[in-house]
Amino acid sequence: MKGCVVLKFGGTSVSTRERWENIEKIAASYLEKGEHPFIVCSAVSGVSNLLEALLPLAVKGEHAEQLDAIYQKHKVLADALELDLEEYIKPELELIQRVAHGASLTQEVSPRLHAMVMSCGELMSTKLGVAFLSREGGVLHGNVSWEDARDHLRAVSTQEGERNLTRHYLSARCGFEPSKEMQAKIEAKEEKVTITQGFIACDSEGHTVLLGRGGSDTSAAYFASILEASRLEIWTDVPGMFTANPRQVPSARLLKKLSYKEAQELASMGAKVLHPRCLDPVKQGQIPLHIRCTQQPELDGTVVSAQAADVGAQVKAISTKSGIPLISMETLGMWHQVGFLADVFQTFKSHGLSIDQVATSETNVTVSLDPVANALDSKALDALLKSLTQFCHAKRIGPCAAVSLVGQNIRAILHKLGPVLEAFEEHHIYMVSQSSSDLNITFVVA
Repeated sequence: MKGCVVLKFGGTSVSTRERWENIEKIAASYLEKGEHPFIVCSAVSGVSNLLEALLPLAVKGEHAEQLDAIYQKHKVLADALELDLEEYIKPELELIQRVAHGASLTQEVSPRLHAMVMSCGELMSTKLGVAFLSREGGVLHGNVSWEDARDHLRAVSTQEGERNLTRHYLSARCGFEPSKEMQAKIEAKEEKVTITQGFIACDSEGHTVLLGRGGSDTSAAYFASILEASRLEIWTDVPGMFTANPRQVPSARLLKKLSYKEAQELASMGAKVLHPRCLDPVKQGQIPLHIRCTQQPELDGTVVSAQAADVGAQVKAISTKSGIPLISMETLGMWHQVGFLADVFQTFKSHGLSIDQVATSETNVTVSLDPVANALDSKALDALLKSLTQFCHAKRIGPCAAVSLVGQNIRAILHKLGPVLEAFEEHHIYMVSQSSSDLNITFVVA
């Protein structure tokens, strides 16, 4: 779609009047350049956590305070935006209340209802946002429209999803083939600024599904591919991707240019700025991805594209990921046994779990499970361990943390990384993994 720019704004970027005024200025500046902003928004900061915690409390009948916290969070924003809360988001607030009341009576919540409640966060933030941007006297008055993301993003049905309802409703994936139909619809609108939701989509039966926590980045990437946008911009509270987490390492430097593969590796290994799933759609469509700071729009940030400079073998960044469970599988019977790995990996598949890293020896296979890619809970892991006992002695280790060195051609500079190993002198290392893509070396520690 000619001139289309997809912009994603996270929770902190939609939580105050000042931030919505920033969005307004950014969209207006793009309109002046003849571009069409397509804006994807997350829920107001903290709301997804409140909604997540609501349902377990509702099952115990202890949800009244949580409902009030959700209401007050939006009341504060609506008052700041000078909007009548009831006029714009009353249906969503009532839905949340009804589901919570029902859960208190039945003492259970299905994944389908869980998805329905969680989707309200994005629906409420975008409805308030559109009302504010459309106000009389605003620079975008009469030029903003609202779209329901569920009308355009359709979840792909999988065998794992059909067997595992939690994965189907709470960690869905969508198709992202370019759609001339959607492009024509958006292009034909009189309003040149469109606002929609991240994180939510629809399955083939019309039920609401979620793309997993942090899925708004992925939604934006899907829309960028579907609309064949000229670029995707992820607006967040930091000005890009750094050589390390600047909150932990104050001397960390901004990475101005990254390849799709490097950004994918950093995101997969724990960098919080991007969701790992958002890189594939833009890579396939060769759509540049810009990471920008909402509070400092004048900064260029990080650009992810196919044209990143080749600087040879080097470590570009260090990333960390926590909350990782390891599954250790041990048996003397696996030595020279045909099909052992196929059998145990099929068990993970049957439980709807995706394996991240793998380390093997003659009598042991240890794998890690990425909490971003999997809907993990104690019941799911206990069920997995029980199924694995028919093949081996299986045990869970952790939670653990992964520390990754990321960059091009890591293998070529292993001889220079000796001093790095000294940092692990006082740490228990459970696993060391060097990626086949030659983009990272990872240490999993307690």
